[in-house]
Amino acid sequence: MQKSLALGAIALTLMSGTAFADTSGMKIAFSNNYAGNSWRQAMLQSYDLVTKKALADKVVAAADVFTTSDQQVPTQAAQIQNLILQGYNAIVIDAASPDALNGAIKQACDAGMVVVSFDGIVTEPCAYRVVVDFESMGKEEVNQMAKFQPKGGNLLEIRGLAGTSIDDAIHKGILEGIAAHPEFKIVNSVTGNWDQTTAQKAVATVLPSLPDVVGIVDQGGDGYGAAQAFAAAGKPRPTIIMGNRQDEFQWWKEQKDKDGYTTWSASIAPGLSTLAFWVAQQVLDGRKDIPHDLLVPYLAFTQDTFEAELAKLPKGGVASHEYTQQEALDAIKANIK
Repeated sequence: MQKSLALGAIALTLMSGTAFADTSGMKIAFSNNYAGNSWRQAMLQSYDLVTKKALADKVVAAADVFTTSDQQVPTQAAQIQNLILQGYNAIVIDAASPDALNGAIKQACDAGMVVVSFDGIVTEPCAYRVVVDFESMGKEEVNQMAKFQPKGGNLLEIRGLAGTSIDDAIHKGILEGIAAHPEFKIVNSVTGNWDQTTAQKAVATVLPSLPDVVGIVDQGGDGYGAAQAFAAAGKPRPTIIMGNRQDEFQWWKEQKDKDGYTTWSASIAPGLSTLAFWVAQQVLDGRKDIPHDLLVPYLAFTQDTFEAELAKLPKGGVASHEYTQQEALDAIKANIK
């Protein structure tokens, strides 16, 4: 009976958003290791949109953003140490490495700070992790490719930012997909940094020596660049998995209108940064029931749904969703076992 009453109280709190403490005087810092592509820019815009309202509503006293200049682990570690000295109550972090920052993360926790990682997560046990099932996304890319190219064939893989948890997880999922679909073979792999320009140059470099490929599996932000490289080289258009960017969707629509071209698109929503912010705020608010690992779905679009999303996106934009505080409470609730 007592257990039922306790569970009921937790559920009521989750639904109402009732505060346990006053966070209006608390400061949250955002440590970001990279801002050099459209996804990261959209992520920062989403964060700014939500935190500006939180500041106006006096939910927190500060929600400052700090982006490193060189993508290097030592630089971000030093940044975290500076944030500790500056007296922030919590850090939201998109990390350059899943484990190399653990020392600095532990220092922050030992100083009484709440640490919430997302996108590029950290493995330090004291930190919270807002986790997208990237491994499942990578595996699903190959499953989708099997629908478009049922006979199989050679694939080119475009990887993301080296050393990050995201790149490792998506790559692992793609390899699992290949194991389940032996009709496909990855014949080359390049690094695209989740950026169209970088991906286009990388693909163009290997194209002269690349055997014919039926498809490209990637990580988002690289599909349009890959398409441009193939077009510039006069190579046959492969099936390219997309990553929810406006230029990718626009190219997809043009190809669909021309000859019925089909593909699939998936990525993490840039607005996940706003869920990480609300998780930090809720922990500061006194919540003790939030699990340290919160699993949320990736954002995917099909042949039937991508055009409606394209109509909403500004030029250079990325499909996203910003979390309200109540949506964050719902996401937390869904992760409580």
